Amino acid sequence: MGWDAFLALWCAVWGGAALVGFGMSLAGVTREQRTVRLTGRIEQVRRPRHGGPRRGGIWVVVSYRDPASGREVIVTNDGERGAMVTVAWEGREIGISHPRGRPHAYRFSHITEESGRGLCWPSFAVFLVYVGLVVLAAIEWGWPWALIGGGAPWAVCGAVQLPGAVRAKRRRGERLASMESVPGRVVAVLKDVTSDGDGGLSTTLTPVVSFTTREGTAVTAHCTSHLPDPAAAYGREVTVHYPSADPAGFTLDRAAEQRSAGWDVRSHVVAVVVLAATAAAGVVLL
Repeated sequence: MGWDAFLALWCAVWGGAALVGFGMSLAGVTREQRTVRLTGRIEQVRRPRHGGPRRGGIWVVVSYRDPASGREVIVTNDGERGAMVTVAWEGREIGISHPRGRPHAYRFSHITEESGRGLCWPSFAVFLVYVGLVVLAAIEWGWPWALIGGGAPWAVCGAVQLPGAVRAKRRRGERLASMESVPGRVVAVLKDVTSDGDGGLSTTLTPVVSFTTREGTAVTAHCTSHLPDPAAAYGREVTVHYPSADPAGFTLDRAAEQRSAGWDVRSHVVAVVVLAATAAAGVVLL
C-alpha cells in the first residue's frame, strides 16, 4: 500500500469516526450528555497532614440535594473522585457529576464546567483528517503545501483569538489591581515520591497555605508557585493577595502574575507571526 492509499484510508477511517461521534451527539447519547451534573457545597475541610501525600487533594465533606428524591446527600472526596480539590473553604460551591442512574459513581468537577455535548473526540478526529489531507497534499503537489496547510489555518485561528487574549489580559490586570491582601501561613508541605520505572525517584513538594479573608472565610489551598524554597516553607508567614469575589484566585506575587499575563499575549502574537510566515514561505516556494 502506497502512501497516498494509506493517507486516503486514514482520512476515511477518522472521518467515519467523526461522523459517528457527531451523530451520537445529535442523538443525545454521548457519555457527557448522559451525565447528571449537580452543585454541592463544602461543609467541612480537614487541614492536610504535614509531610503527607498530595494524592486526592484537600479532604472535604460535601453536601448536595438529590434531584430525584429531594434528600440531602453527604459525600467525601476519598479515593479517585475526579477533579482534585486544591482550594477549599466551608460554604464553597463545588461541582458533582455522576452517570445517569448511578449516583454512587459520583465525581467532583469545577463549578464552572458546563454540561458538554461529547464533541471533544469527534473534533479531534476531524483534526486527524485535516492532518492527513495536509500530508496528502504535500505528497501529491509538493512539500510547500505542508507549510501552507500547516501554517495558514492556524495563523487565521490565532489572529481571530488574539483580541480575546488581549481582553483577558486587561481583565486579569484589573483583577490583580483590585485584590485584597491578608496574612497567611504555610500549614503543611506535602511530599510525593514517584519512581520513573528505571529505579530513579523523583520528589514533588506541595506547600499548603492557610489564610482568612477580610470577610472571615478560612481558606486552605495548595500553593504551587511564587513560594521560594518550598522544602523549608513549613510554618512560614506569607502575604496572600486574593480577589474578594473568589479567594480561589489567590496569589503570593501580584507582580509575577502581571508579568505572566503579558508574556501570554506576547507568546500568542509570536505564534501568529511564525505561523503566518510559515504559510507565506510555502506560497513563495510553490
